[in-house]
Amino acid sequence: MMYEFIQKHCLSKKGVIEDYKEEWDAVRYFIGGKMFAMVGNYKDGRPIVSLKRTPEYGIEVQEKYPDIIPGYYLNKVHWSSIFIEGNVPEKILREMIDQSYELVFKSLTKSVQKEILDR
Repeated sequence: MMYEFIQKHCLSKKGVIEDYKEEWDAVRYFIGGKMFAMVGNYKDGRPIVSLKRTPEYGIEVQEKYPDIIPGYYLNKVHWSSIFIEGNVPEKILREMIDQSYELVFKSLTKSVQKEILDR
C-alpha cells in the first residue's frame, strides 16, 4: 500500500519519468534525466525508498526517525533511505519526496526547467 502511495506521488509531479533498473531490482524516478527517487530493497530485503535531500534536513530526520538512514548505495550526505514499512509518517515521506523533486528540478538548466513546465 505504501509503495502505491510513493509511486502515485512521484508520478503526480510534472515531467517525471519512471523506469526499472533490472540489475538493481529498483524502480527509479527521474526529472530532466536526473534521478530524484528510487524504490528498492535494503541488504536484508526490506523495501526502501531513497530520496535526495539537503544535508541539514537529512541529519534532522535521521535523528528523529530510526527508519530513515543515510542513503543506501548513494551519497550519504545528500540522500536518505527510508524503510517503506517503517514508522515514518506519510506526511514526512510526502515532504521528503517533494523536497527531493524540487532539489533536482532546481539543479536543471533553465531551458530544461522551462521545457518541463511548458509540457
